[in-house]
Amino acid sequence: MHRIGVLALDGVLPFELAIPARIFDSARDADDAPLYTVTTCSVDGGPVRTAADFTLAVEHDASLLAAVDTVIVPPTADAPGAPRDVLAGVRPGTRVVGLCTGAFVLAAAGLLDGRPATTHWNEADRLQRAFPQVKVDPNVLFVDDGDVLTSAGVAAGVDLCLHLVRRDHGSAVANRVARRCVVPPWRDGGQAQFIERPVPGAADGGTAATRAWALDRLDRPLTLADLAGHARVSVRTFTRRFRAETGVSPGQWLVRQRVERARHLLETTDHSVDAVAHRAGFGTGASLRLHFQAAVGVPPQHYRRTFRGTTV
Repeated sequence: MHRIGVLALDGVLPFELAIPARIFDSARDADDAPLYTVTTCSVDGGPVRTAADFTLAVEHDASLLAAVDTVIVPPTADAPGAPRDVLAGVRPGTRVVGLCTGAFVLAAAGLLDGRPATTHWNEADRLQRAFPQVKVDPNVLFVDDGDVLTSAGVAAGVDLCLHLVRRDHGSAVANRVARRCVVPPWRDGGQAQFIERPVPGAADGGTAATRAWALDRLDRPLTLADLAGHARVSVRTFTRRFRAETGVSPGQWLVRQRVERARHLLETTDHSVDAVAHRAGFGTGASLRLHFQAAVGVPPQHYRRTFRGTTV
């Protein structure tokens, strides 16, 4: 029996705290015998204040973590939300998992030094700034680095726990768990499909007026010479200024804005993929599919089903 210890910290998010018990308690062998035990602890064994309007009573303190095979740290409303040494008692070789902002706790303990990791996309920059030695990837749903694993927000915690069941006992067991919990056994794409990227305003720099002009013409062919001509500077000067202000080349920026336009149209209209491609400036459905998959991680049709609930 694989023993799992879940560390509940003050400010814990109740939904995410319940994910390990819900997923791993549903994992059974062919004789319907449980494959995991899940036990929850707090730092000192005392009650835990949640991010909701209630407090949880637990029966164990963090010494429990020295006797389990996997430690899971759910997110809190105030990441990192734990003393740096809270995981000091974890035995070498124990599998350690950070759900969402639980990655901050792992990073504070030094467990993510030099490793790839992820967290909720809205917290990824904060994690990278606080722990520059961590290789933060904000685009994936979860990262499996062997004995240390991290996930993005909310449903990605379900994805990661199902992945662990699949890794431990195979796809058949993981699929049975998914059916019992009425969740997909695997989700395509990554966090990119959920990230909101605001369009820059007209006061965002020396090339902002040209960017605003281009946004009104995304459905038309736009060359670098067109953009530089609108800004009344040479192509070389425009390219240098543009990259200094936005961090990307004009071509990369145009593709990004066209993808964002396509996302909006897929979410809010019933236009065909070819029509969306035309209105977003990609010209053809094939071009849209290529750039959309590269930027968002899923095809346009898949994205529409997720965010509009249609099969168009």
